[in-house]
Amino acid sequence: MKRHEAWLKQAHSELRFGKLAADNQFYAQACFIAQQAAEMALKAIAFYRRAELVKAHSIKNIAQALGINGKIEGYGRKLDMYYTSTRYPDALPDNIVPAEFFTLEQAGEALQMAEEILKIADDEVQP
Repeated sequence: MKRHEAWLKQAHSELRFGKLAADNQFYAQACFIAQQAAEMALKAIAFYRRAELVKAHSIKNIAQALGINGKIEGYGRKLDMYYTSTRYPDALPDNIVPAEFFTLEQAGEALQMAEEILKIADDEVQP
């Protein structure tokens, strides 16, 4: 399996897991996994375009580097907020526990944005 195919396949697996998390009321985790799936999908595009290394974790920055701006860059801005805040109790004010903070609506929006980014990756990377 080619490198970009492996990254895209993993992105799809992450998205499925994120949907399971949301369905089972793990909203913070679903938001984080949506961010991860979208990041992996954009990295798949980068590797497909023959990038040697992609160290960034910001969807917005990866999208900009790939020249995929507009709506995807906007999605990246939102999804990037879930990279840390969904996982660490000291990432939110007053030691708010992420598991008790994030909502079904946020998880649904995050997963929908990730799904659209994966569709873009599928369209470019799939033969």
